[in-house]
Amino acid sequence: MATSPCSSSGVSSSSSSGLGADAGLEIRTRSVEQTLVPLVSQITTLINHKDKPKRSDKTLQAIQRVGQAVNLAVGRFVTVGEAIANENHELKEEMNVACIEARRAGETIAQLTDVASLDHPESDSHITIFTDKTGVVKAARLLLSSVTKVLVLADRIVIKQIITSRNKVLATMEQLEKVSSFQEFVQIFSQFGNEMVEFAHLTGDRQNDLKDEKKKARMAASRAVLEKCTMMLLTASKTCLRHPDCESARINKDGVFHRMRLALEQVIEIVTDSRPNGENEMAPISIYSGIKEFKNKVEGLRENLYFLSKENLSTMLEVILEHTEDFTDSAYTSHEHREHILELSKQAKMELEQLVSVWMQAQNQKTKDLMEDLEVAILKTCQCMNELKREVHNAATSLAADLLKYHTDHMVLKALKITGVEGNLEAVAEYTCKLSEQKEQLVEMCRLLRHVSGTEPLEITCIHAEDTFQVTGPQIISAAETLALHPSSKIAKENLEVFCEAWESQLSDMSLLLREINDVFEGRRGEKRVYLSLPRPGKHNANLKALKPVKLDSEEQAKIAKLGLELHLLTSDVDSETEKWEDQENEIVQHGQGMSSMAYSMYLFTRGEGLLKTTQDLFHQAEIFATEGTKLASALHALSDQVHDDEKPLLLLEAEKLISMCKQLQVTAKTSAQGKSATFTKVDACILKTRNVMTLLCQLLPLCCKLLKKNKVGNGCLKPAPPWKEDRIRTGTNARTPERRVETFGIKSLENHVTNMTVLESK
Repeated sequence: MATSPCSSSGVSSSSSSGLGADAGLEIRTRSVEQTLVPLVSQITTLINHKDKPKRSDKTLQAIQRVGQAVNLAVGRFVTVGEAIANENHELKEEMNVACIEARRAGETIAQLTDVASLDHPESDSHITIFTDKTGVVKAARLLLSSVTKVLVLADRIVIKQIITSRNKVLATMEQLEKVSSFQEFVQIFSQFGNEMVEFAHLTGDRQNDLKDEKKKARMAASRAVLEKCTMMLLTASKTCLRHPDCESARINKDGVFHRMRLALEQVIEIVTDSRPNGENEMAPISIYSGIKEFKNKVEGLRENLYFLSKENLSTMLEVILEHTEDFTDSAYTSHEHREHILELSKQAKMELEQLVSVWMQAQNQKTKDLMEDLEVAILKTCQCMNELKREVHNAATSLAADLLKYHTDHMVLKALKITGVEGNLEAVAEYTCKLSEQKEQLVEMCRLLRHVSGTEPLEITCIHAEDTFQVTGPQIISAAETLALHPSSKIAKENLEVFCEAWESQLSDMSLLLREINDVFEGRRGEKRVYLSLPRPGKHNANLKALKPVKLDSEEQAKIAKLGLELHLLTSDVDSETEKWEDQENEIVQHGQGMSSMAYSMYLFTRGEGLLKTTQDLFHQAEIFATEGTKLASALHALSDQVHDDEKPLLLLEAEKLISMCKQLQVTAKTSAQGKSATFTKVDACILKTRNVMTLLCQLLPLCCKLLKKNKVGNGCLKPAPPWKEDRIRTGTNARTPERRVETFGIKSLENHVTNMTVLESK
């Protein structure tokens, strides 16, 4: 597919000041977004300055400094943009126009803020920020728009590099597919290995830069396929060269090439944000997402009785219940689970009928009794859906646990290897049937797990696992048949080993995936340590007796939702920063991870989810969060004693700021609050102050990493970029999860294989 890099460009962004870039542009990468943040911050400072009758010299000087700083920064930025334009002629015209606009806007802002030397900066004789506020806003908008265009054009170049790299890989693959001599294969495969390493680095950087977690998960899945298929391509091609007349060897090799092409295509679809022939991606709807949407609609009736029709609600439930048939029709669902799911499905229909009846009456006559009846009907309907969700979760996860336990010995794979070496075609045929049965079981397991995965990234991981079992099963069979036909062939034996290892690796990954799915269901975040420090059964009971459990109602949750979402995004940013550190045992990293985990729990509280059930739980969590922040500040002081750098004072200043903010949060969390209004105000204050601490943490982590790297303190900081290291899939939003067991695709292992291919083994 010929794909244009231009299709992925664009940015849409807006600030609280109403400063928005072009509506047709969309920011899709973190690097573009983070480059814009300081500029937006400085411009917002100018726009939002308070108009006072009298302004001190200090204020005027500050305004002028900000204006000059913006202009200087834009000047340096534009210089880089112009250099990029000169190196990329196809984008030169667009880039130069954007650079000219940015430079002009920067100069305008500098002129309007040149106020420190004027006796009367607000007089009409001088056009300044005080006399022409509209002019500043226009210049600011133009500046943001043009800078964003420059960034997006630069991003197109990155996309073009990935497409060019993909095209080189495809061209070399075509040569490998047609090669007939072993010597020629060795030469071309060496080139192919280097091209794959380059492609791996480019796509790995892109994957880490993507903002969309769903795209990031899809990219990780595609790169995992390419990682494993590269070694499969090597052994499958060698086997085909060694046994050119063997049909099963040819089928085995063709399957690898086909899968690699599909994976390469998907990578390009993700980076260019396009689909072949303009198709829209239609992701299958899971039971979890269906129940979540259904409950949101039902609970929305509290606020508005007229925003949807009863037919709409009935249709939504019908779709959910149709999906439950995947469980009730499955041969692998236990009788007990099947009966419970059918009972709950029937109950859900009855509860909805009752809800619709009361709802229709309330539309005609909004009495107190009817509204109370409606509330009861809403609660009973949602409760029934929660029970249905738990039942399908239990059905899927118990099946997965049983299957994974049953298949841990890999007996079928071992038997295929043994019977293949013996040349026992009849036994191989028997065990290939058993492997096909195992494949069907595992594919069904993946389909059911997808329904209960809980997040889009995990859903994509389930789909990837399903595809892997579907494809790898037949490839193992063709590899085993080849070995049975040529039992003395070392390369055929090696080829079967490679495919069996891929199967075993996927089974191992499924165990981790199952644990992540359970963690999401229980409101936990992967393998993060539990920093909740909540009272456990048998502990601190004396403190609990006097506490009256209080939950936020739907109105309060709606008010605090925006703040919670901001906290959610910050936890993603902190997780991204901590994952860059090579030394995961570093004290700063561990405190940062702990604070991120607690902040995420507080975000879940704003949604009425997770382990924090009452406001008292939240306040207790805020205290522990503040304590962890104080410990982090101590670690920062310890770091400052070991480094010698111009930025050391900044580190100390930020550490003191962190201590101050954590003390304020502790005071707020410990302050007593009586009554509903006061309690909500306290909740709002705790979330707000936690958000502020997390914002500071986002700035501190890269600073510490930079200082560690420059001063070579401890075990180092940043991870090297391994060629085919699959990114960890996040739960919820960017949560840190355990490392998957992946076979890292290293160039050394490839070189070893190429070196060993000097002579074909004898029959």
